[in-house]
Amino acid sequence: MIRHSPETDGPASDVDLTNCDREPIHVIGRVQSFGGLISMSSDWIVNHASVNVKEFIGAAAEELIGKPLRDCFSEQALLLIRSRMPMLASPDAVERVFGVALTGDERLFDLSMHLSGRSIVMEFEPRDDARDTNYVNYVRPMVERISRADSSQQLCDEAARQLRNLIGFDRIMVYRFAEDDSGVVVSESVKPGMDSFKGLHYPASDIPKQARALYKRNLLRIIADVSDSGAEIIPAINPEGVPLDLSMSGLRSVSPIHLEYLANMGVQASLSISILKRGKLWGLFACHHESPRVLGYEVRTAAELFGQLFSFVLDQKESDEGRDEQERAQSLHDQLMAQLAEDASISDNFDTIISGIASVIPYDGAVGWVNGEFESIGHTPSKEEFLGLVSFLNTTAASRIYHTDSVVKAYPAAAEFVDRAAGMLVLPVSRAPRDYIVLFRRELAKSVTWAGNPDKPVVSGPNGDRLTPRKSFEAWQQIVRNTSAPWQPAEVRAAEALRLTLLEVILRMSDATLRERAKAQEHQELLIAELNHRVRNILSLIGGLVEQSGSEARSISEFTHVVGGRIHALSRAHDLITRQQWEPASARELIRIEVEAYLGANAEKVKIQGPDVHLRPKAFTAVSLVVHELLTNSAKYGALSKTNGVVQIGFARLSDGALSISWLETGGPPIQSPPVRRGFGSTIIERSIPYELGGRAEIRFEVTGVSADFEIPPAHVDGFSDALHPETGNKMDERKQASLSGHALVLEDNLIIAMDAEDMLRSLGATEVFVASNVKEALDFIESETLQFALLDVNLGSETSEPVAEQLHAQGISFAFATGYGDSIDLAKRYSSAPVVKKPYDIDSIKAALPN
Repeated sequence: MIRHSPETDGPASDVDLTNCDREPIHVIGRVQSFGGLISMSSDWIVNHASVNVKEFIGAAAEELIGKPLRDCFSEQALLLIRSRMPMLASPDAVERVFGVALTGDERLFDLSMHLSGRSIVMEFEPRDDARDTNYVNYVRPMVERISRADSSQQLCDEAARQLRNLIGFDRIMVYRFAEDDSGVVVSESVKPGMDSFKGLHYPASDIPKQARALYKRNLLRIIADVSDSGAEIIPAINPEGVPLDLSMSGLRSVSPIHLEYLANMGVQASLSISILKRGKLWGLFACHHESPRVLGYEVRTAAELFGQLFSFVLDQKESDEGRDEQERAQSLHDQLMAQLAEDASISDNFDTIISGIASVIPYDGAVGWVNGEFESIGHTPSKEEFLGLVSFLNTTAASRIYHTDSVVKAYPAAAEFVDRAAGMLVLPVSRAPRDYIVLFRRELAKSVTWAGNPDKPVVSGPNGDRLTPRKSFEAWQQIVRNTSAPWQPAEVRAAEALRLTLLEVILRMSDATLRERAKAQEHQELLIAELNHRVRNILSLIGGLVEQSGSEARSISEFTHVVGGRIHALSRAHDLITRQQWEPASARELIRIEVEAYLGANAEKVKIQGPDVHLRPKAFTAVSLVVHELLTNSAKYGALSKTNGVVQIGFARLSDGALSISWLETGGPPIQSPPVRRGFGSTIIERSIPYELGGRAEIRFEVTGVSADFEIPPAHVDGFSDALHPETGNKMDERKQASLSGHALVLEDNLIIAMDAEDMLRSLGATEVFVASNVKEALDFIESETLQFALLDVNLGSETSEPVAEQLHAQGISFAFATGYGDSIDLAKRYSSAPVVKKPYDIDSIKAALPN
């Protein structure tokens, strides 16, 4: 913010992003225009209001000040608001209420409440009831999708894509903070045609200190319209002369410096969601839109929930990667110990050692200094330059890893070689003389790939052209001059493990010139003691990361395994019946899926005989648990624990229409006596079907193996069939080689189904999948993109996909209809070459609809 000194006509200081560090953004005194604010004392007397409240509740702000809240709100609204006050138990708590009739008329508002000092602050905005959608329900499948990621980078990539699908912004970035509070865009999902910001770095000054502090308290920040001047809060200060603190406000207006910064980037609306990792600000979801965009409070709440759950998944993923790094370090240890002979030296095997380290710790160059001999690879100081550095390294602590991302700061003479080596990680591999393996990294600015369009014109504003993205990046390069990428904690831990490995290599060396064998033996014992101590510490760390939840590791692991298996059994049964729209489904298919999931390649050891039968959903869950427990017990103690063991499962129809299921194990270990211990699994086998279905269960422990008989009453049986498994279809086999190699289009008005279809088409080879929710968007994609295939939902609510089908047919683009109703028949007749895929569909049914 520019301020003029009373002694001069010019600004008090040059405008720069560092001005933001001094700006009190939490007491800015204005709110954004898409909502209103009322602040009250503890006895519900209005003490502040935004001047735009009349637009929402019909009463002017000036008239409200000093009046009871009941003068402008209905009694029902007041009762509801007061009932939510106990939820504000902590200073940063925010309570949300959706769809409230504040003034007693038909207008509904979404509102939030929080405490600000001794005041109660209430914000409200008109409810968007164009679509009655519970957006929070979208979060669970979004989290399930990101949880499948194999790495933290894939996790961030998928999270950006999922969040963009939810909120519809043009650009979603995952922005990660470094230790010096600078940041980098690590992932991005962007509208086609926009420049990419991925990989672009920004200085710490781009996000002021007080803004970073607020991000830890208030997890979601929206700017609906960069050009919005906002609505003033009156009075500006309370009787004590203190302005209203808006730290937890969702409508808080925006610093003019930040507004210009966004405008220079071509951004008209933005949304930020904090990513916290164990209480620390890891980064942000930074969302940009090229036009003003007011996002409903419910979808903002869903986005905030997604951000919180993403933080948990990210923490777990990074912990898993830390364990993987420890395992790679141990693998390198084993590899080096196997490759190096007992009489080998570090200097003779320098190339082998350094190439192995590269698989664990990235570097740009390495130096080995052992017994006064210099070996180097990649970008490093020269031998003469390194000799001076050795003198500095000898002043560091012995037997400890030393690392820095700026050698010049600690050793000014490094300015001579900073263009080749800006940061270093030092592994001492002896005590006397001091020998080292030193890894170097180049200056970070030399490694960054420029992103965006460097020729984009600079738009000057009242604060100059300093606030453009390109200028911001150039300023960051100057700030981190002579600095490398930081050495991550996991890399330092791996270096310590590698140092111990190299110590072990030294211990294995035999040197005929050692003057005193006793002294050498003593030295060896000392190193072994140190090695054992370090290894125990590493193993304890790994154990803590793996267990994470207590000291009783074994019982927790077993409990998790058993319960996990049962839950997955229920999940597989649920998936099968939901694919049938909660209608009766095949018992043969249920058992086949359970057997393949449990036994994999050994599934042929289970033989199923008799006619297929369709069971109703309630019977499905009971039977799936019983089969899972029988398979588990057989794999542990019965026929499936032996190579030649076989389980025969028989289906038979009884005279009253009931289903008889038999279980017979052969080829397993002989049973000497029935088990004495009757666990929960046995209870499931013996009591689930009788108790839940009113059927019968009998299990026998015979010498030749376990046998059992179960009876499912007719009420839970839908019908019998002599046909083979229903998934063995010729059409699927004939088209199984079909795949995609170009762009595809999904026209679907349901977000979750659209995301599933997008994933399936990508799995089938589509290089890009464009998702449209209405006919206009789909026609725009057809006009602007080259498509190979399209999947069209027939019924789009207020319209059908017929205009899109006409355009695709005219251009000769293959497409298929998707529908859960029978209304697709007439449309399909007009386009006889277009297959019809019934909902809910899977990847095989889509594959069958692809062009050959």
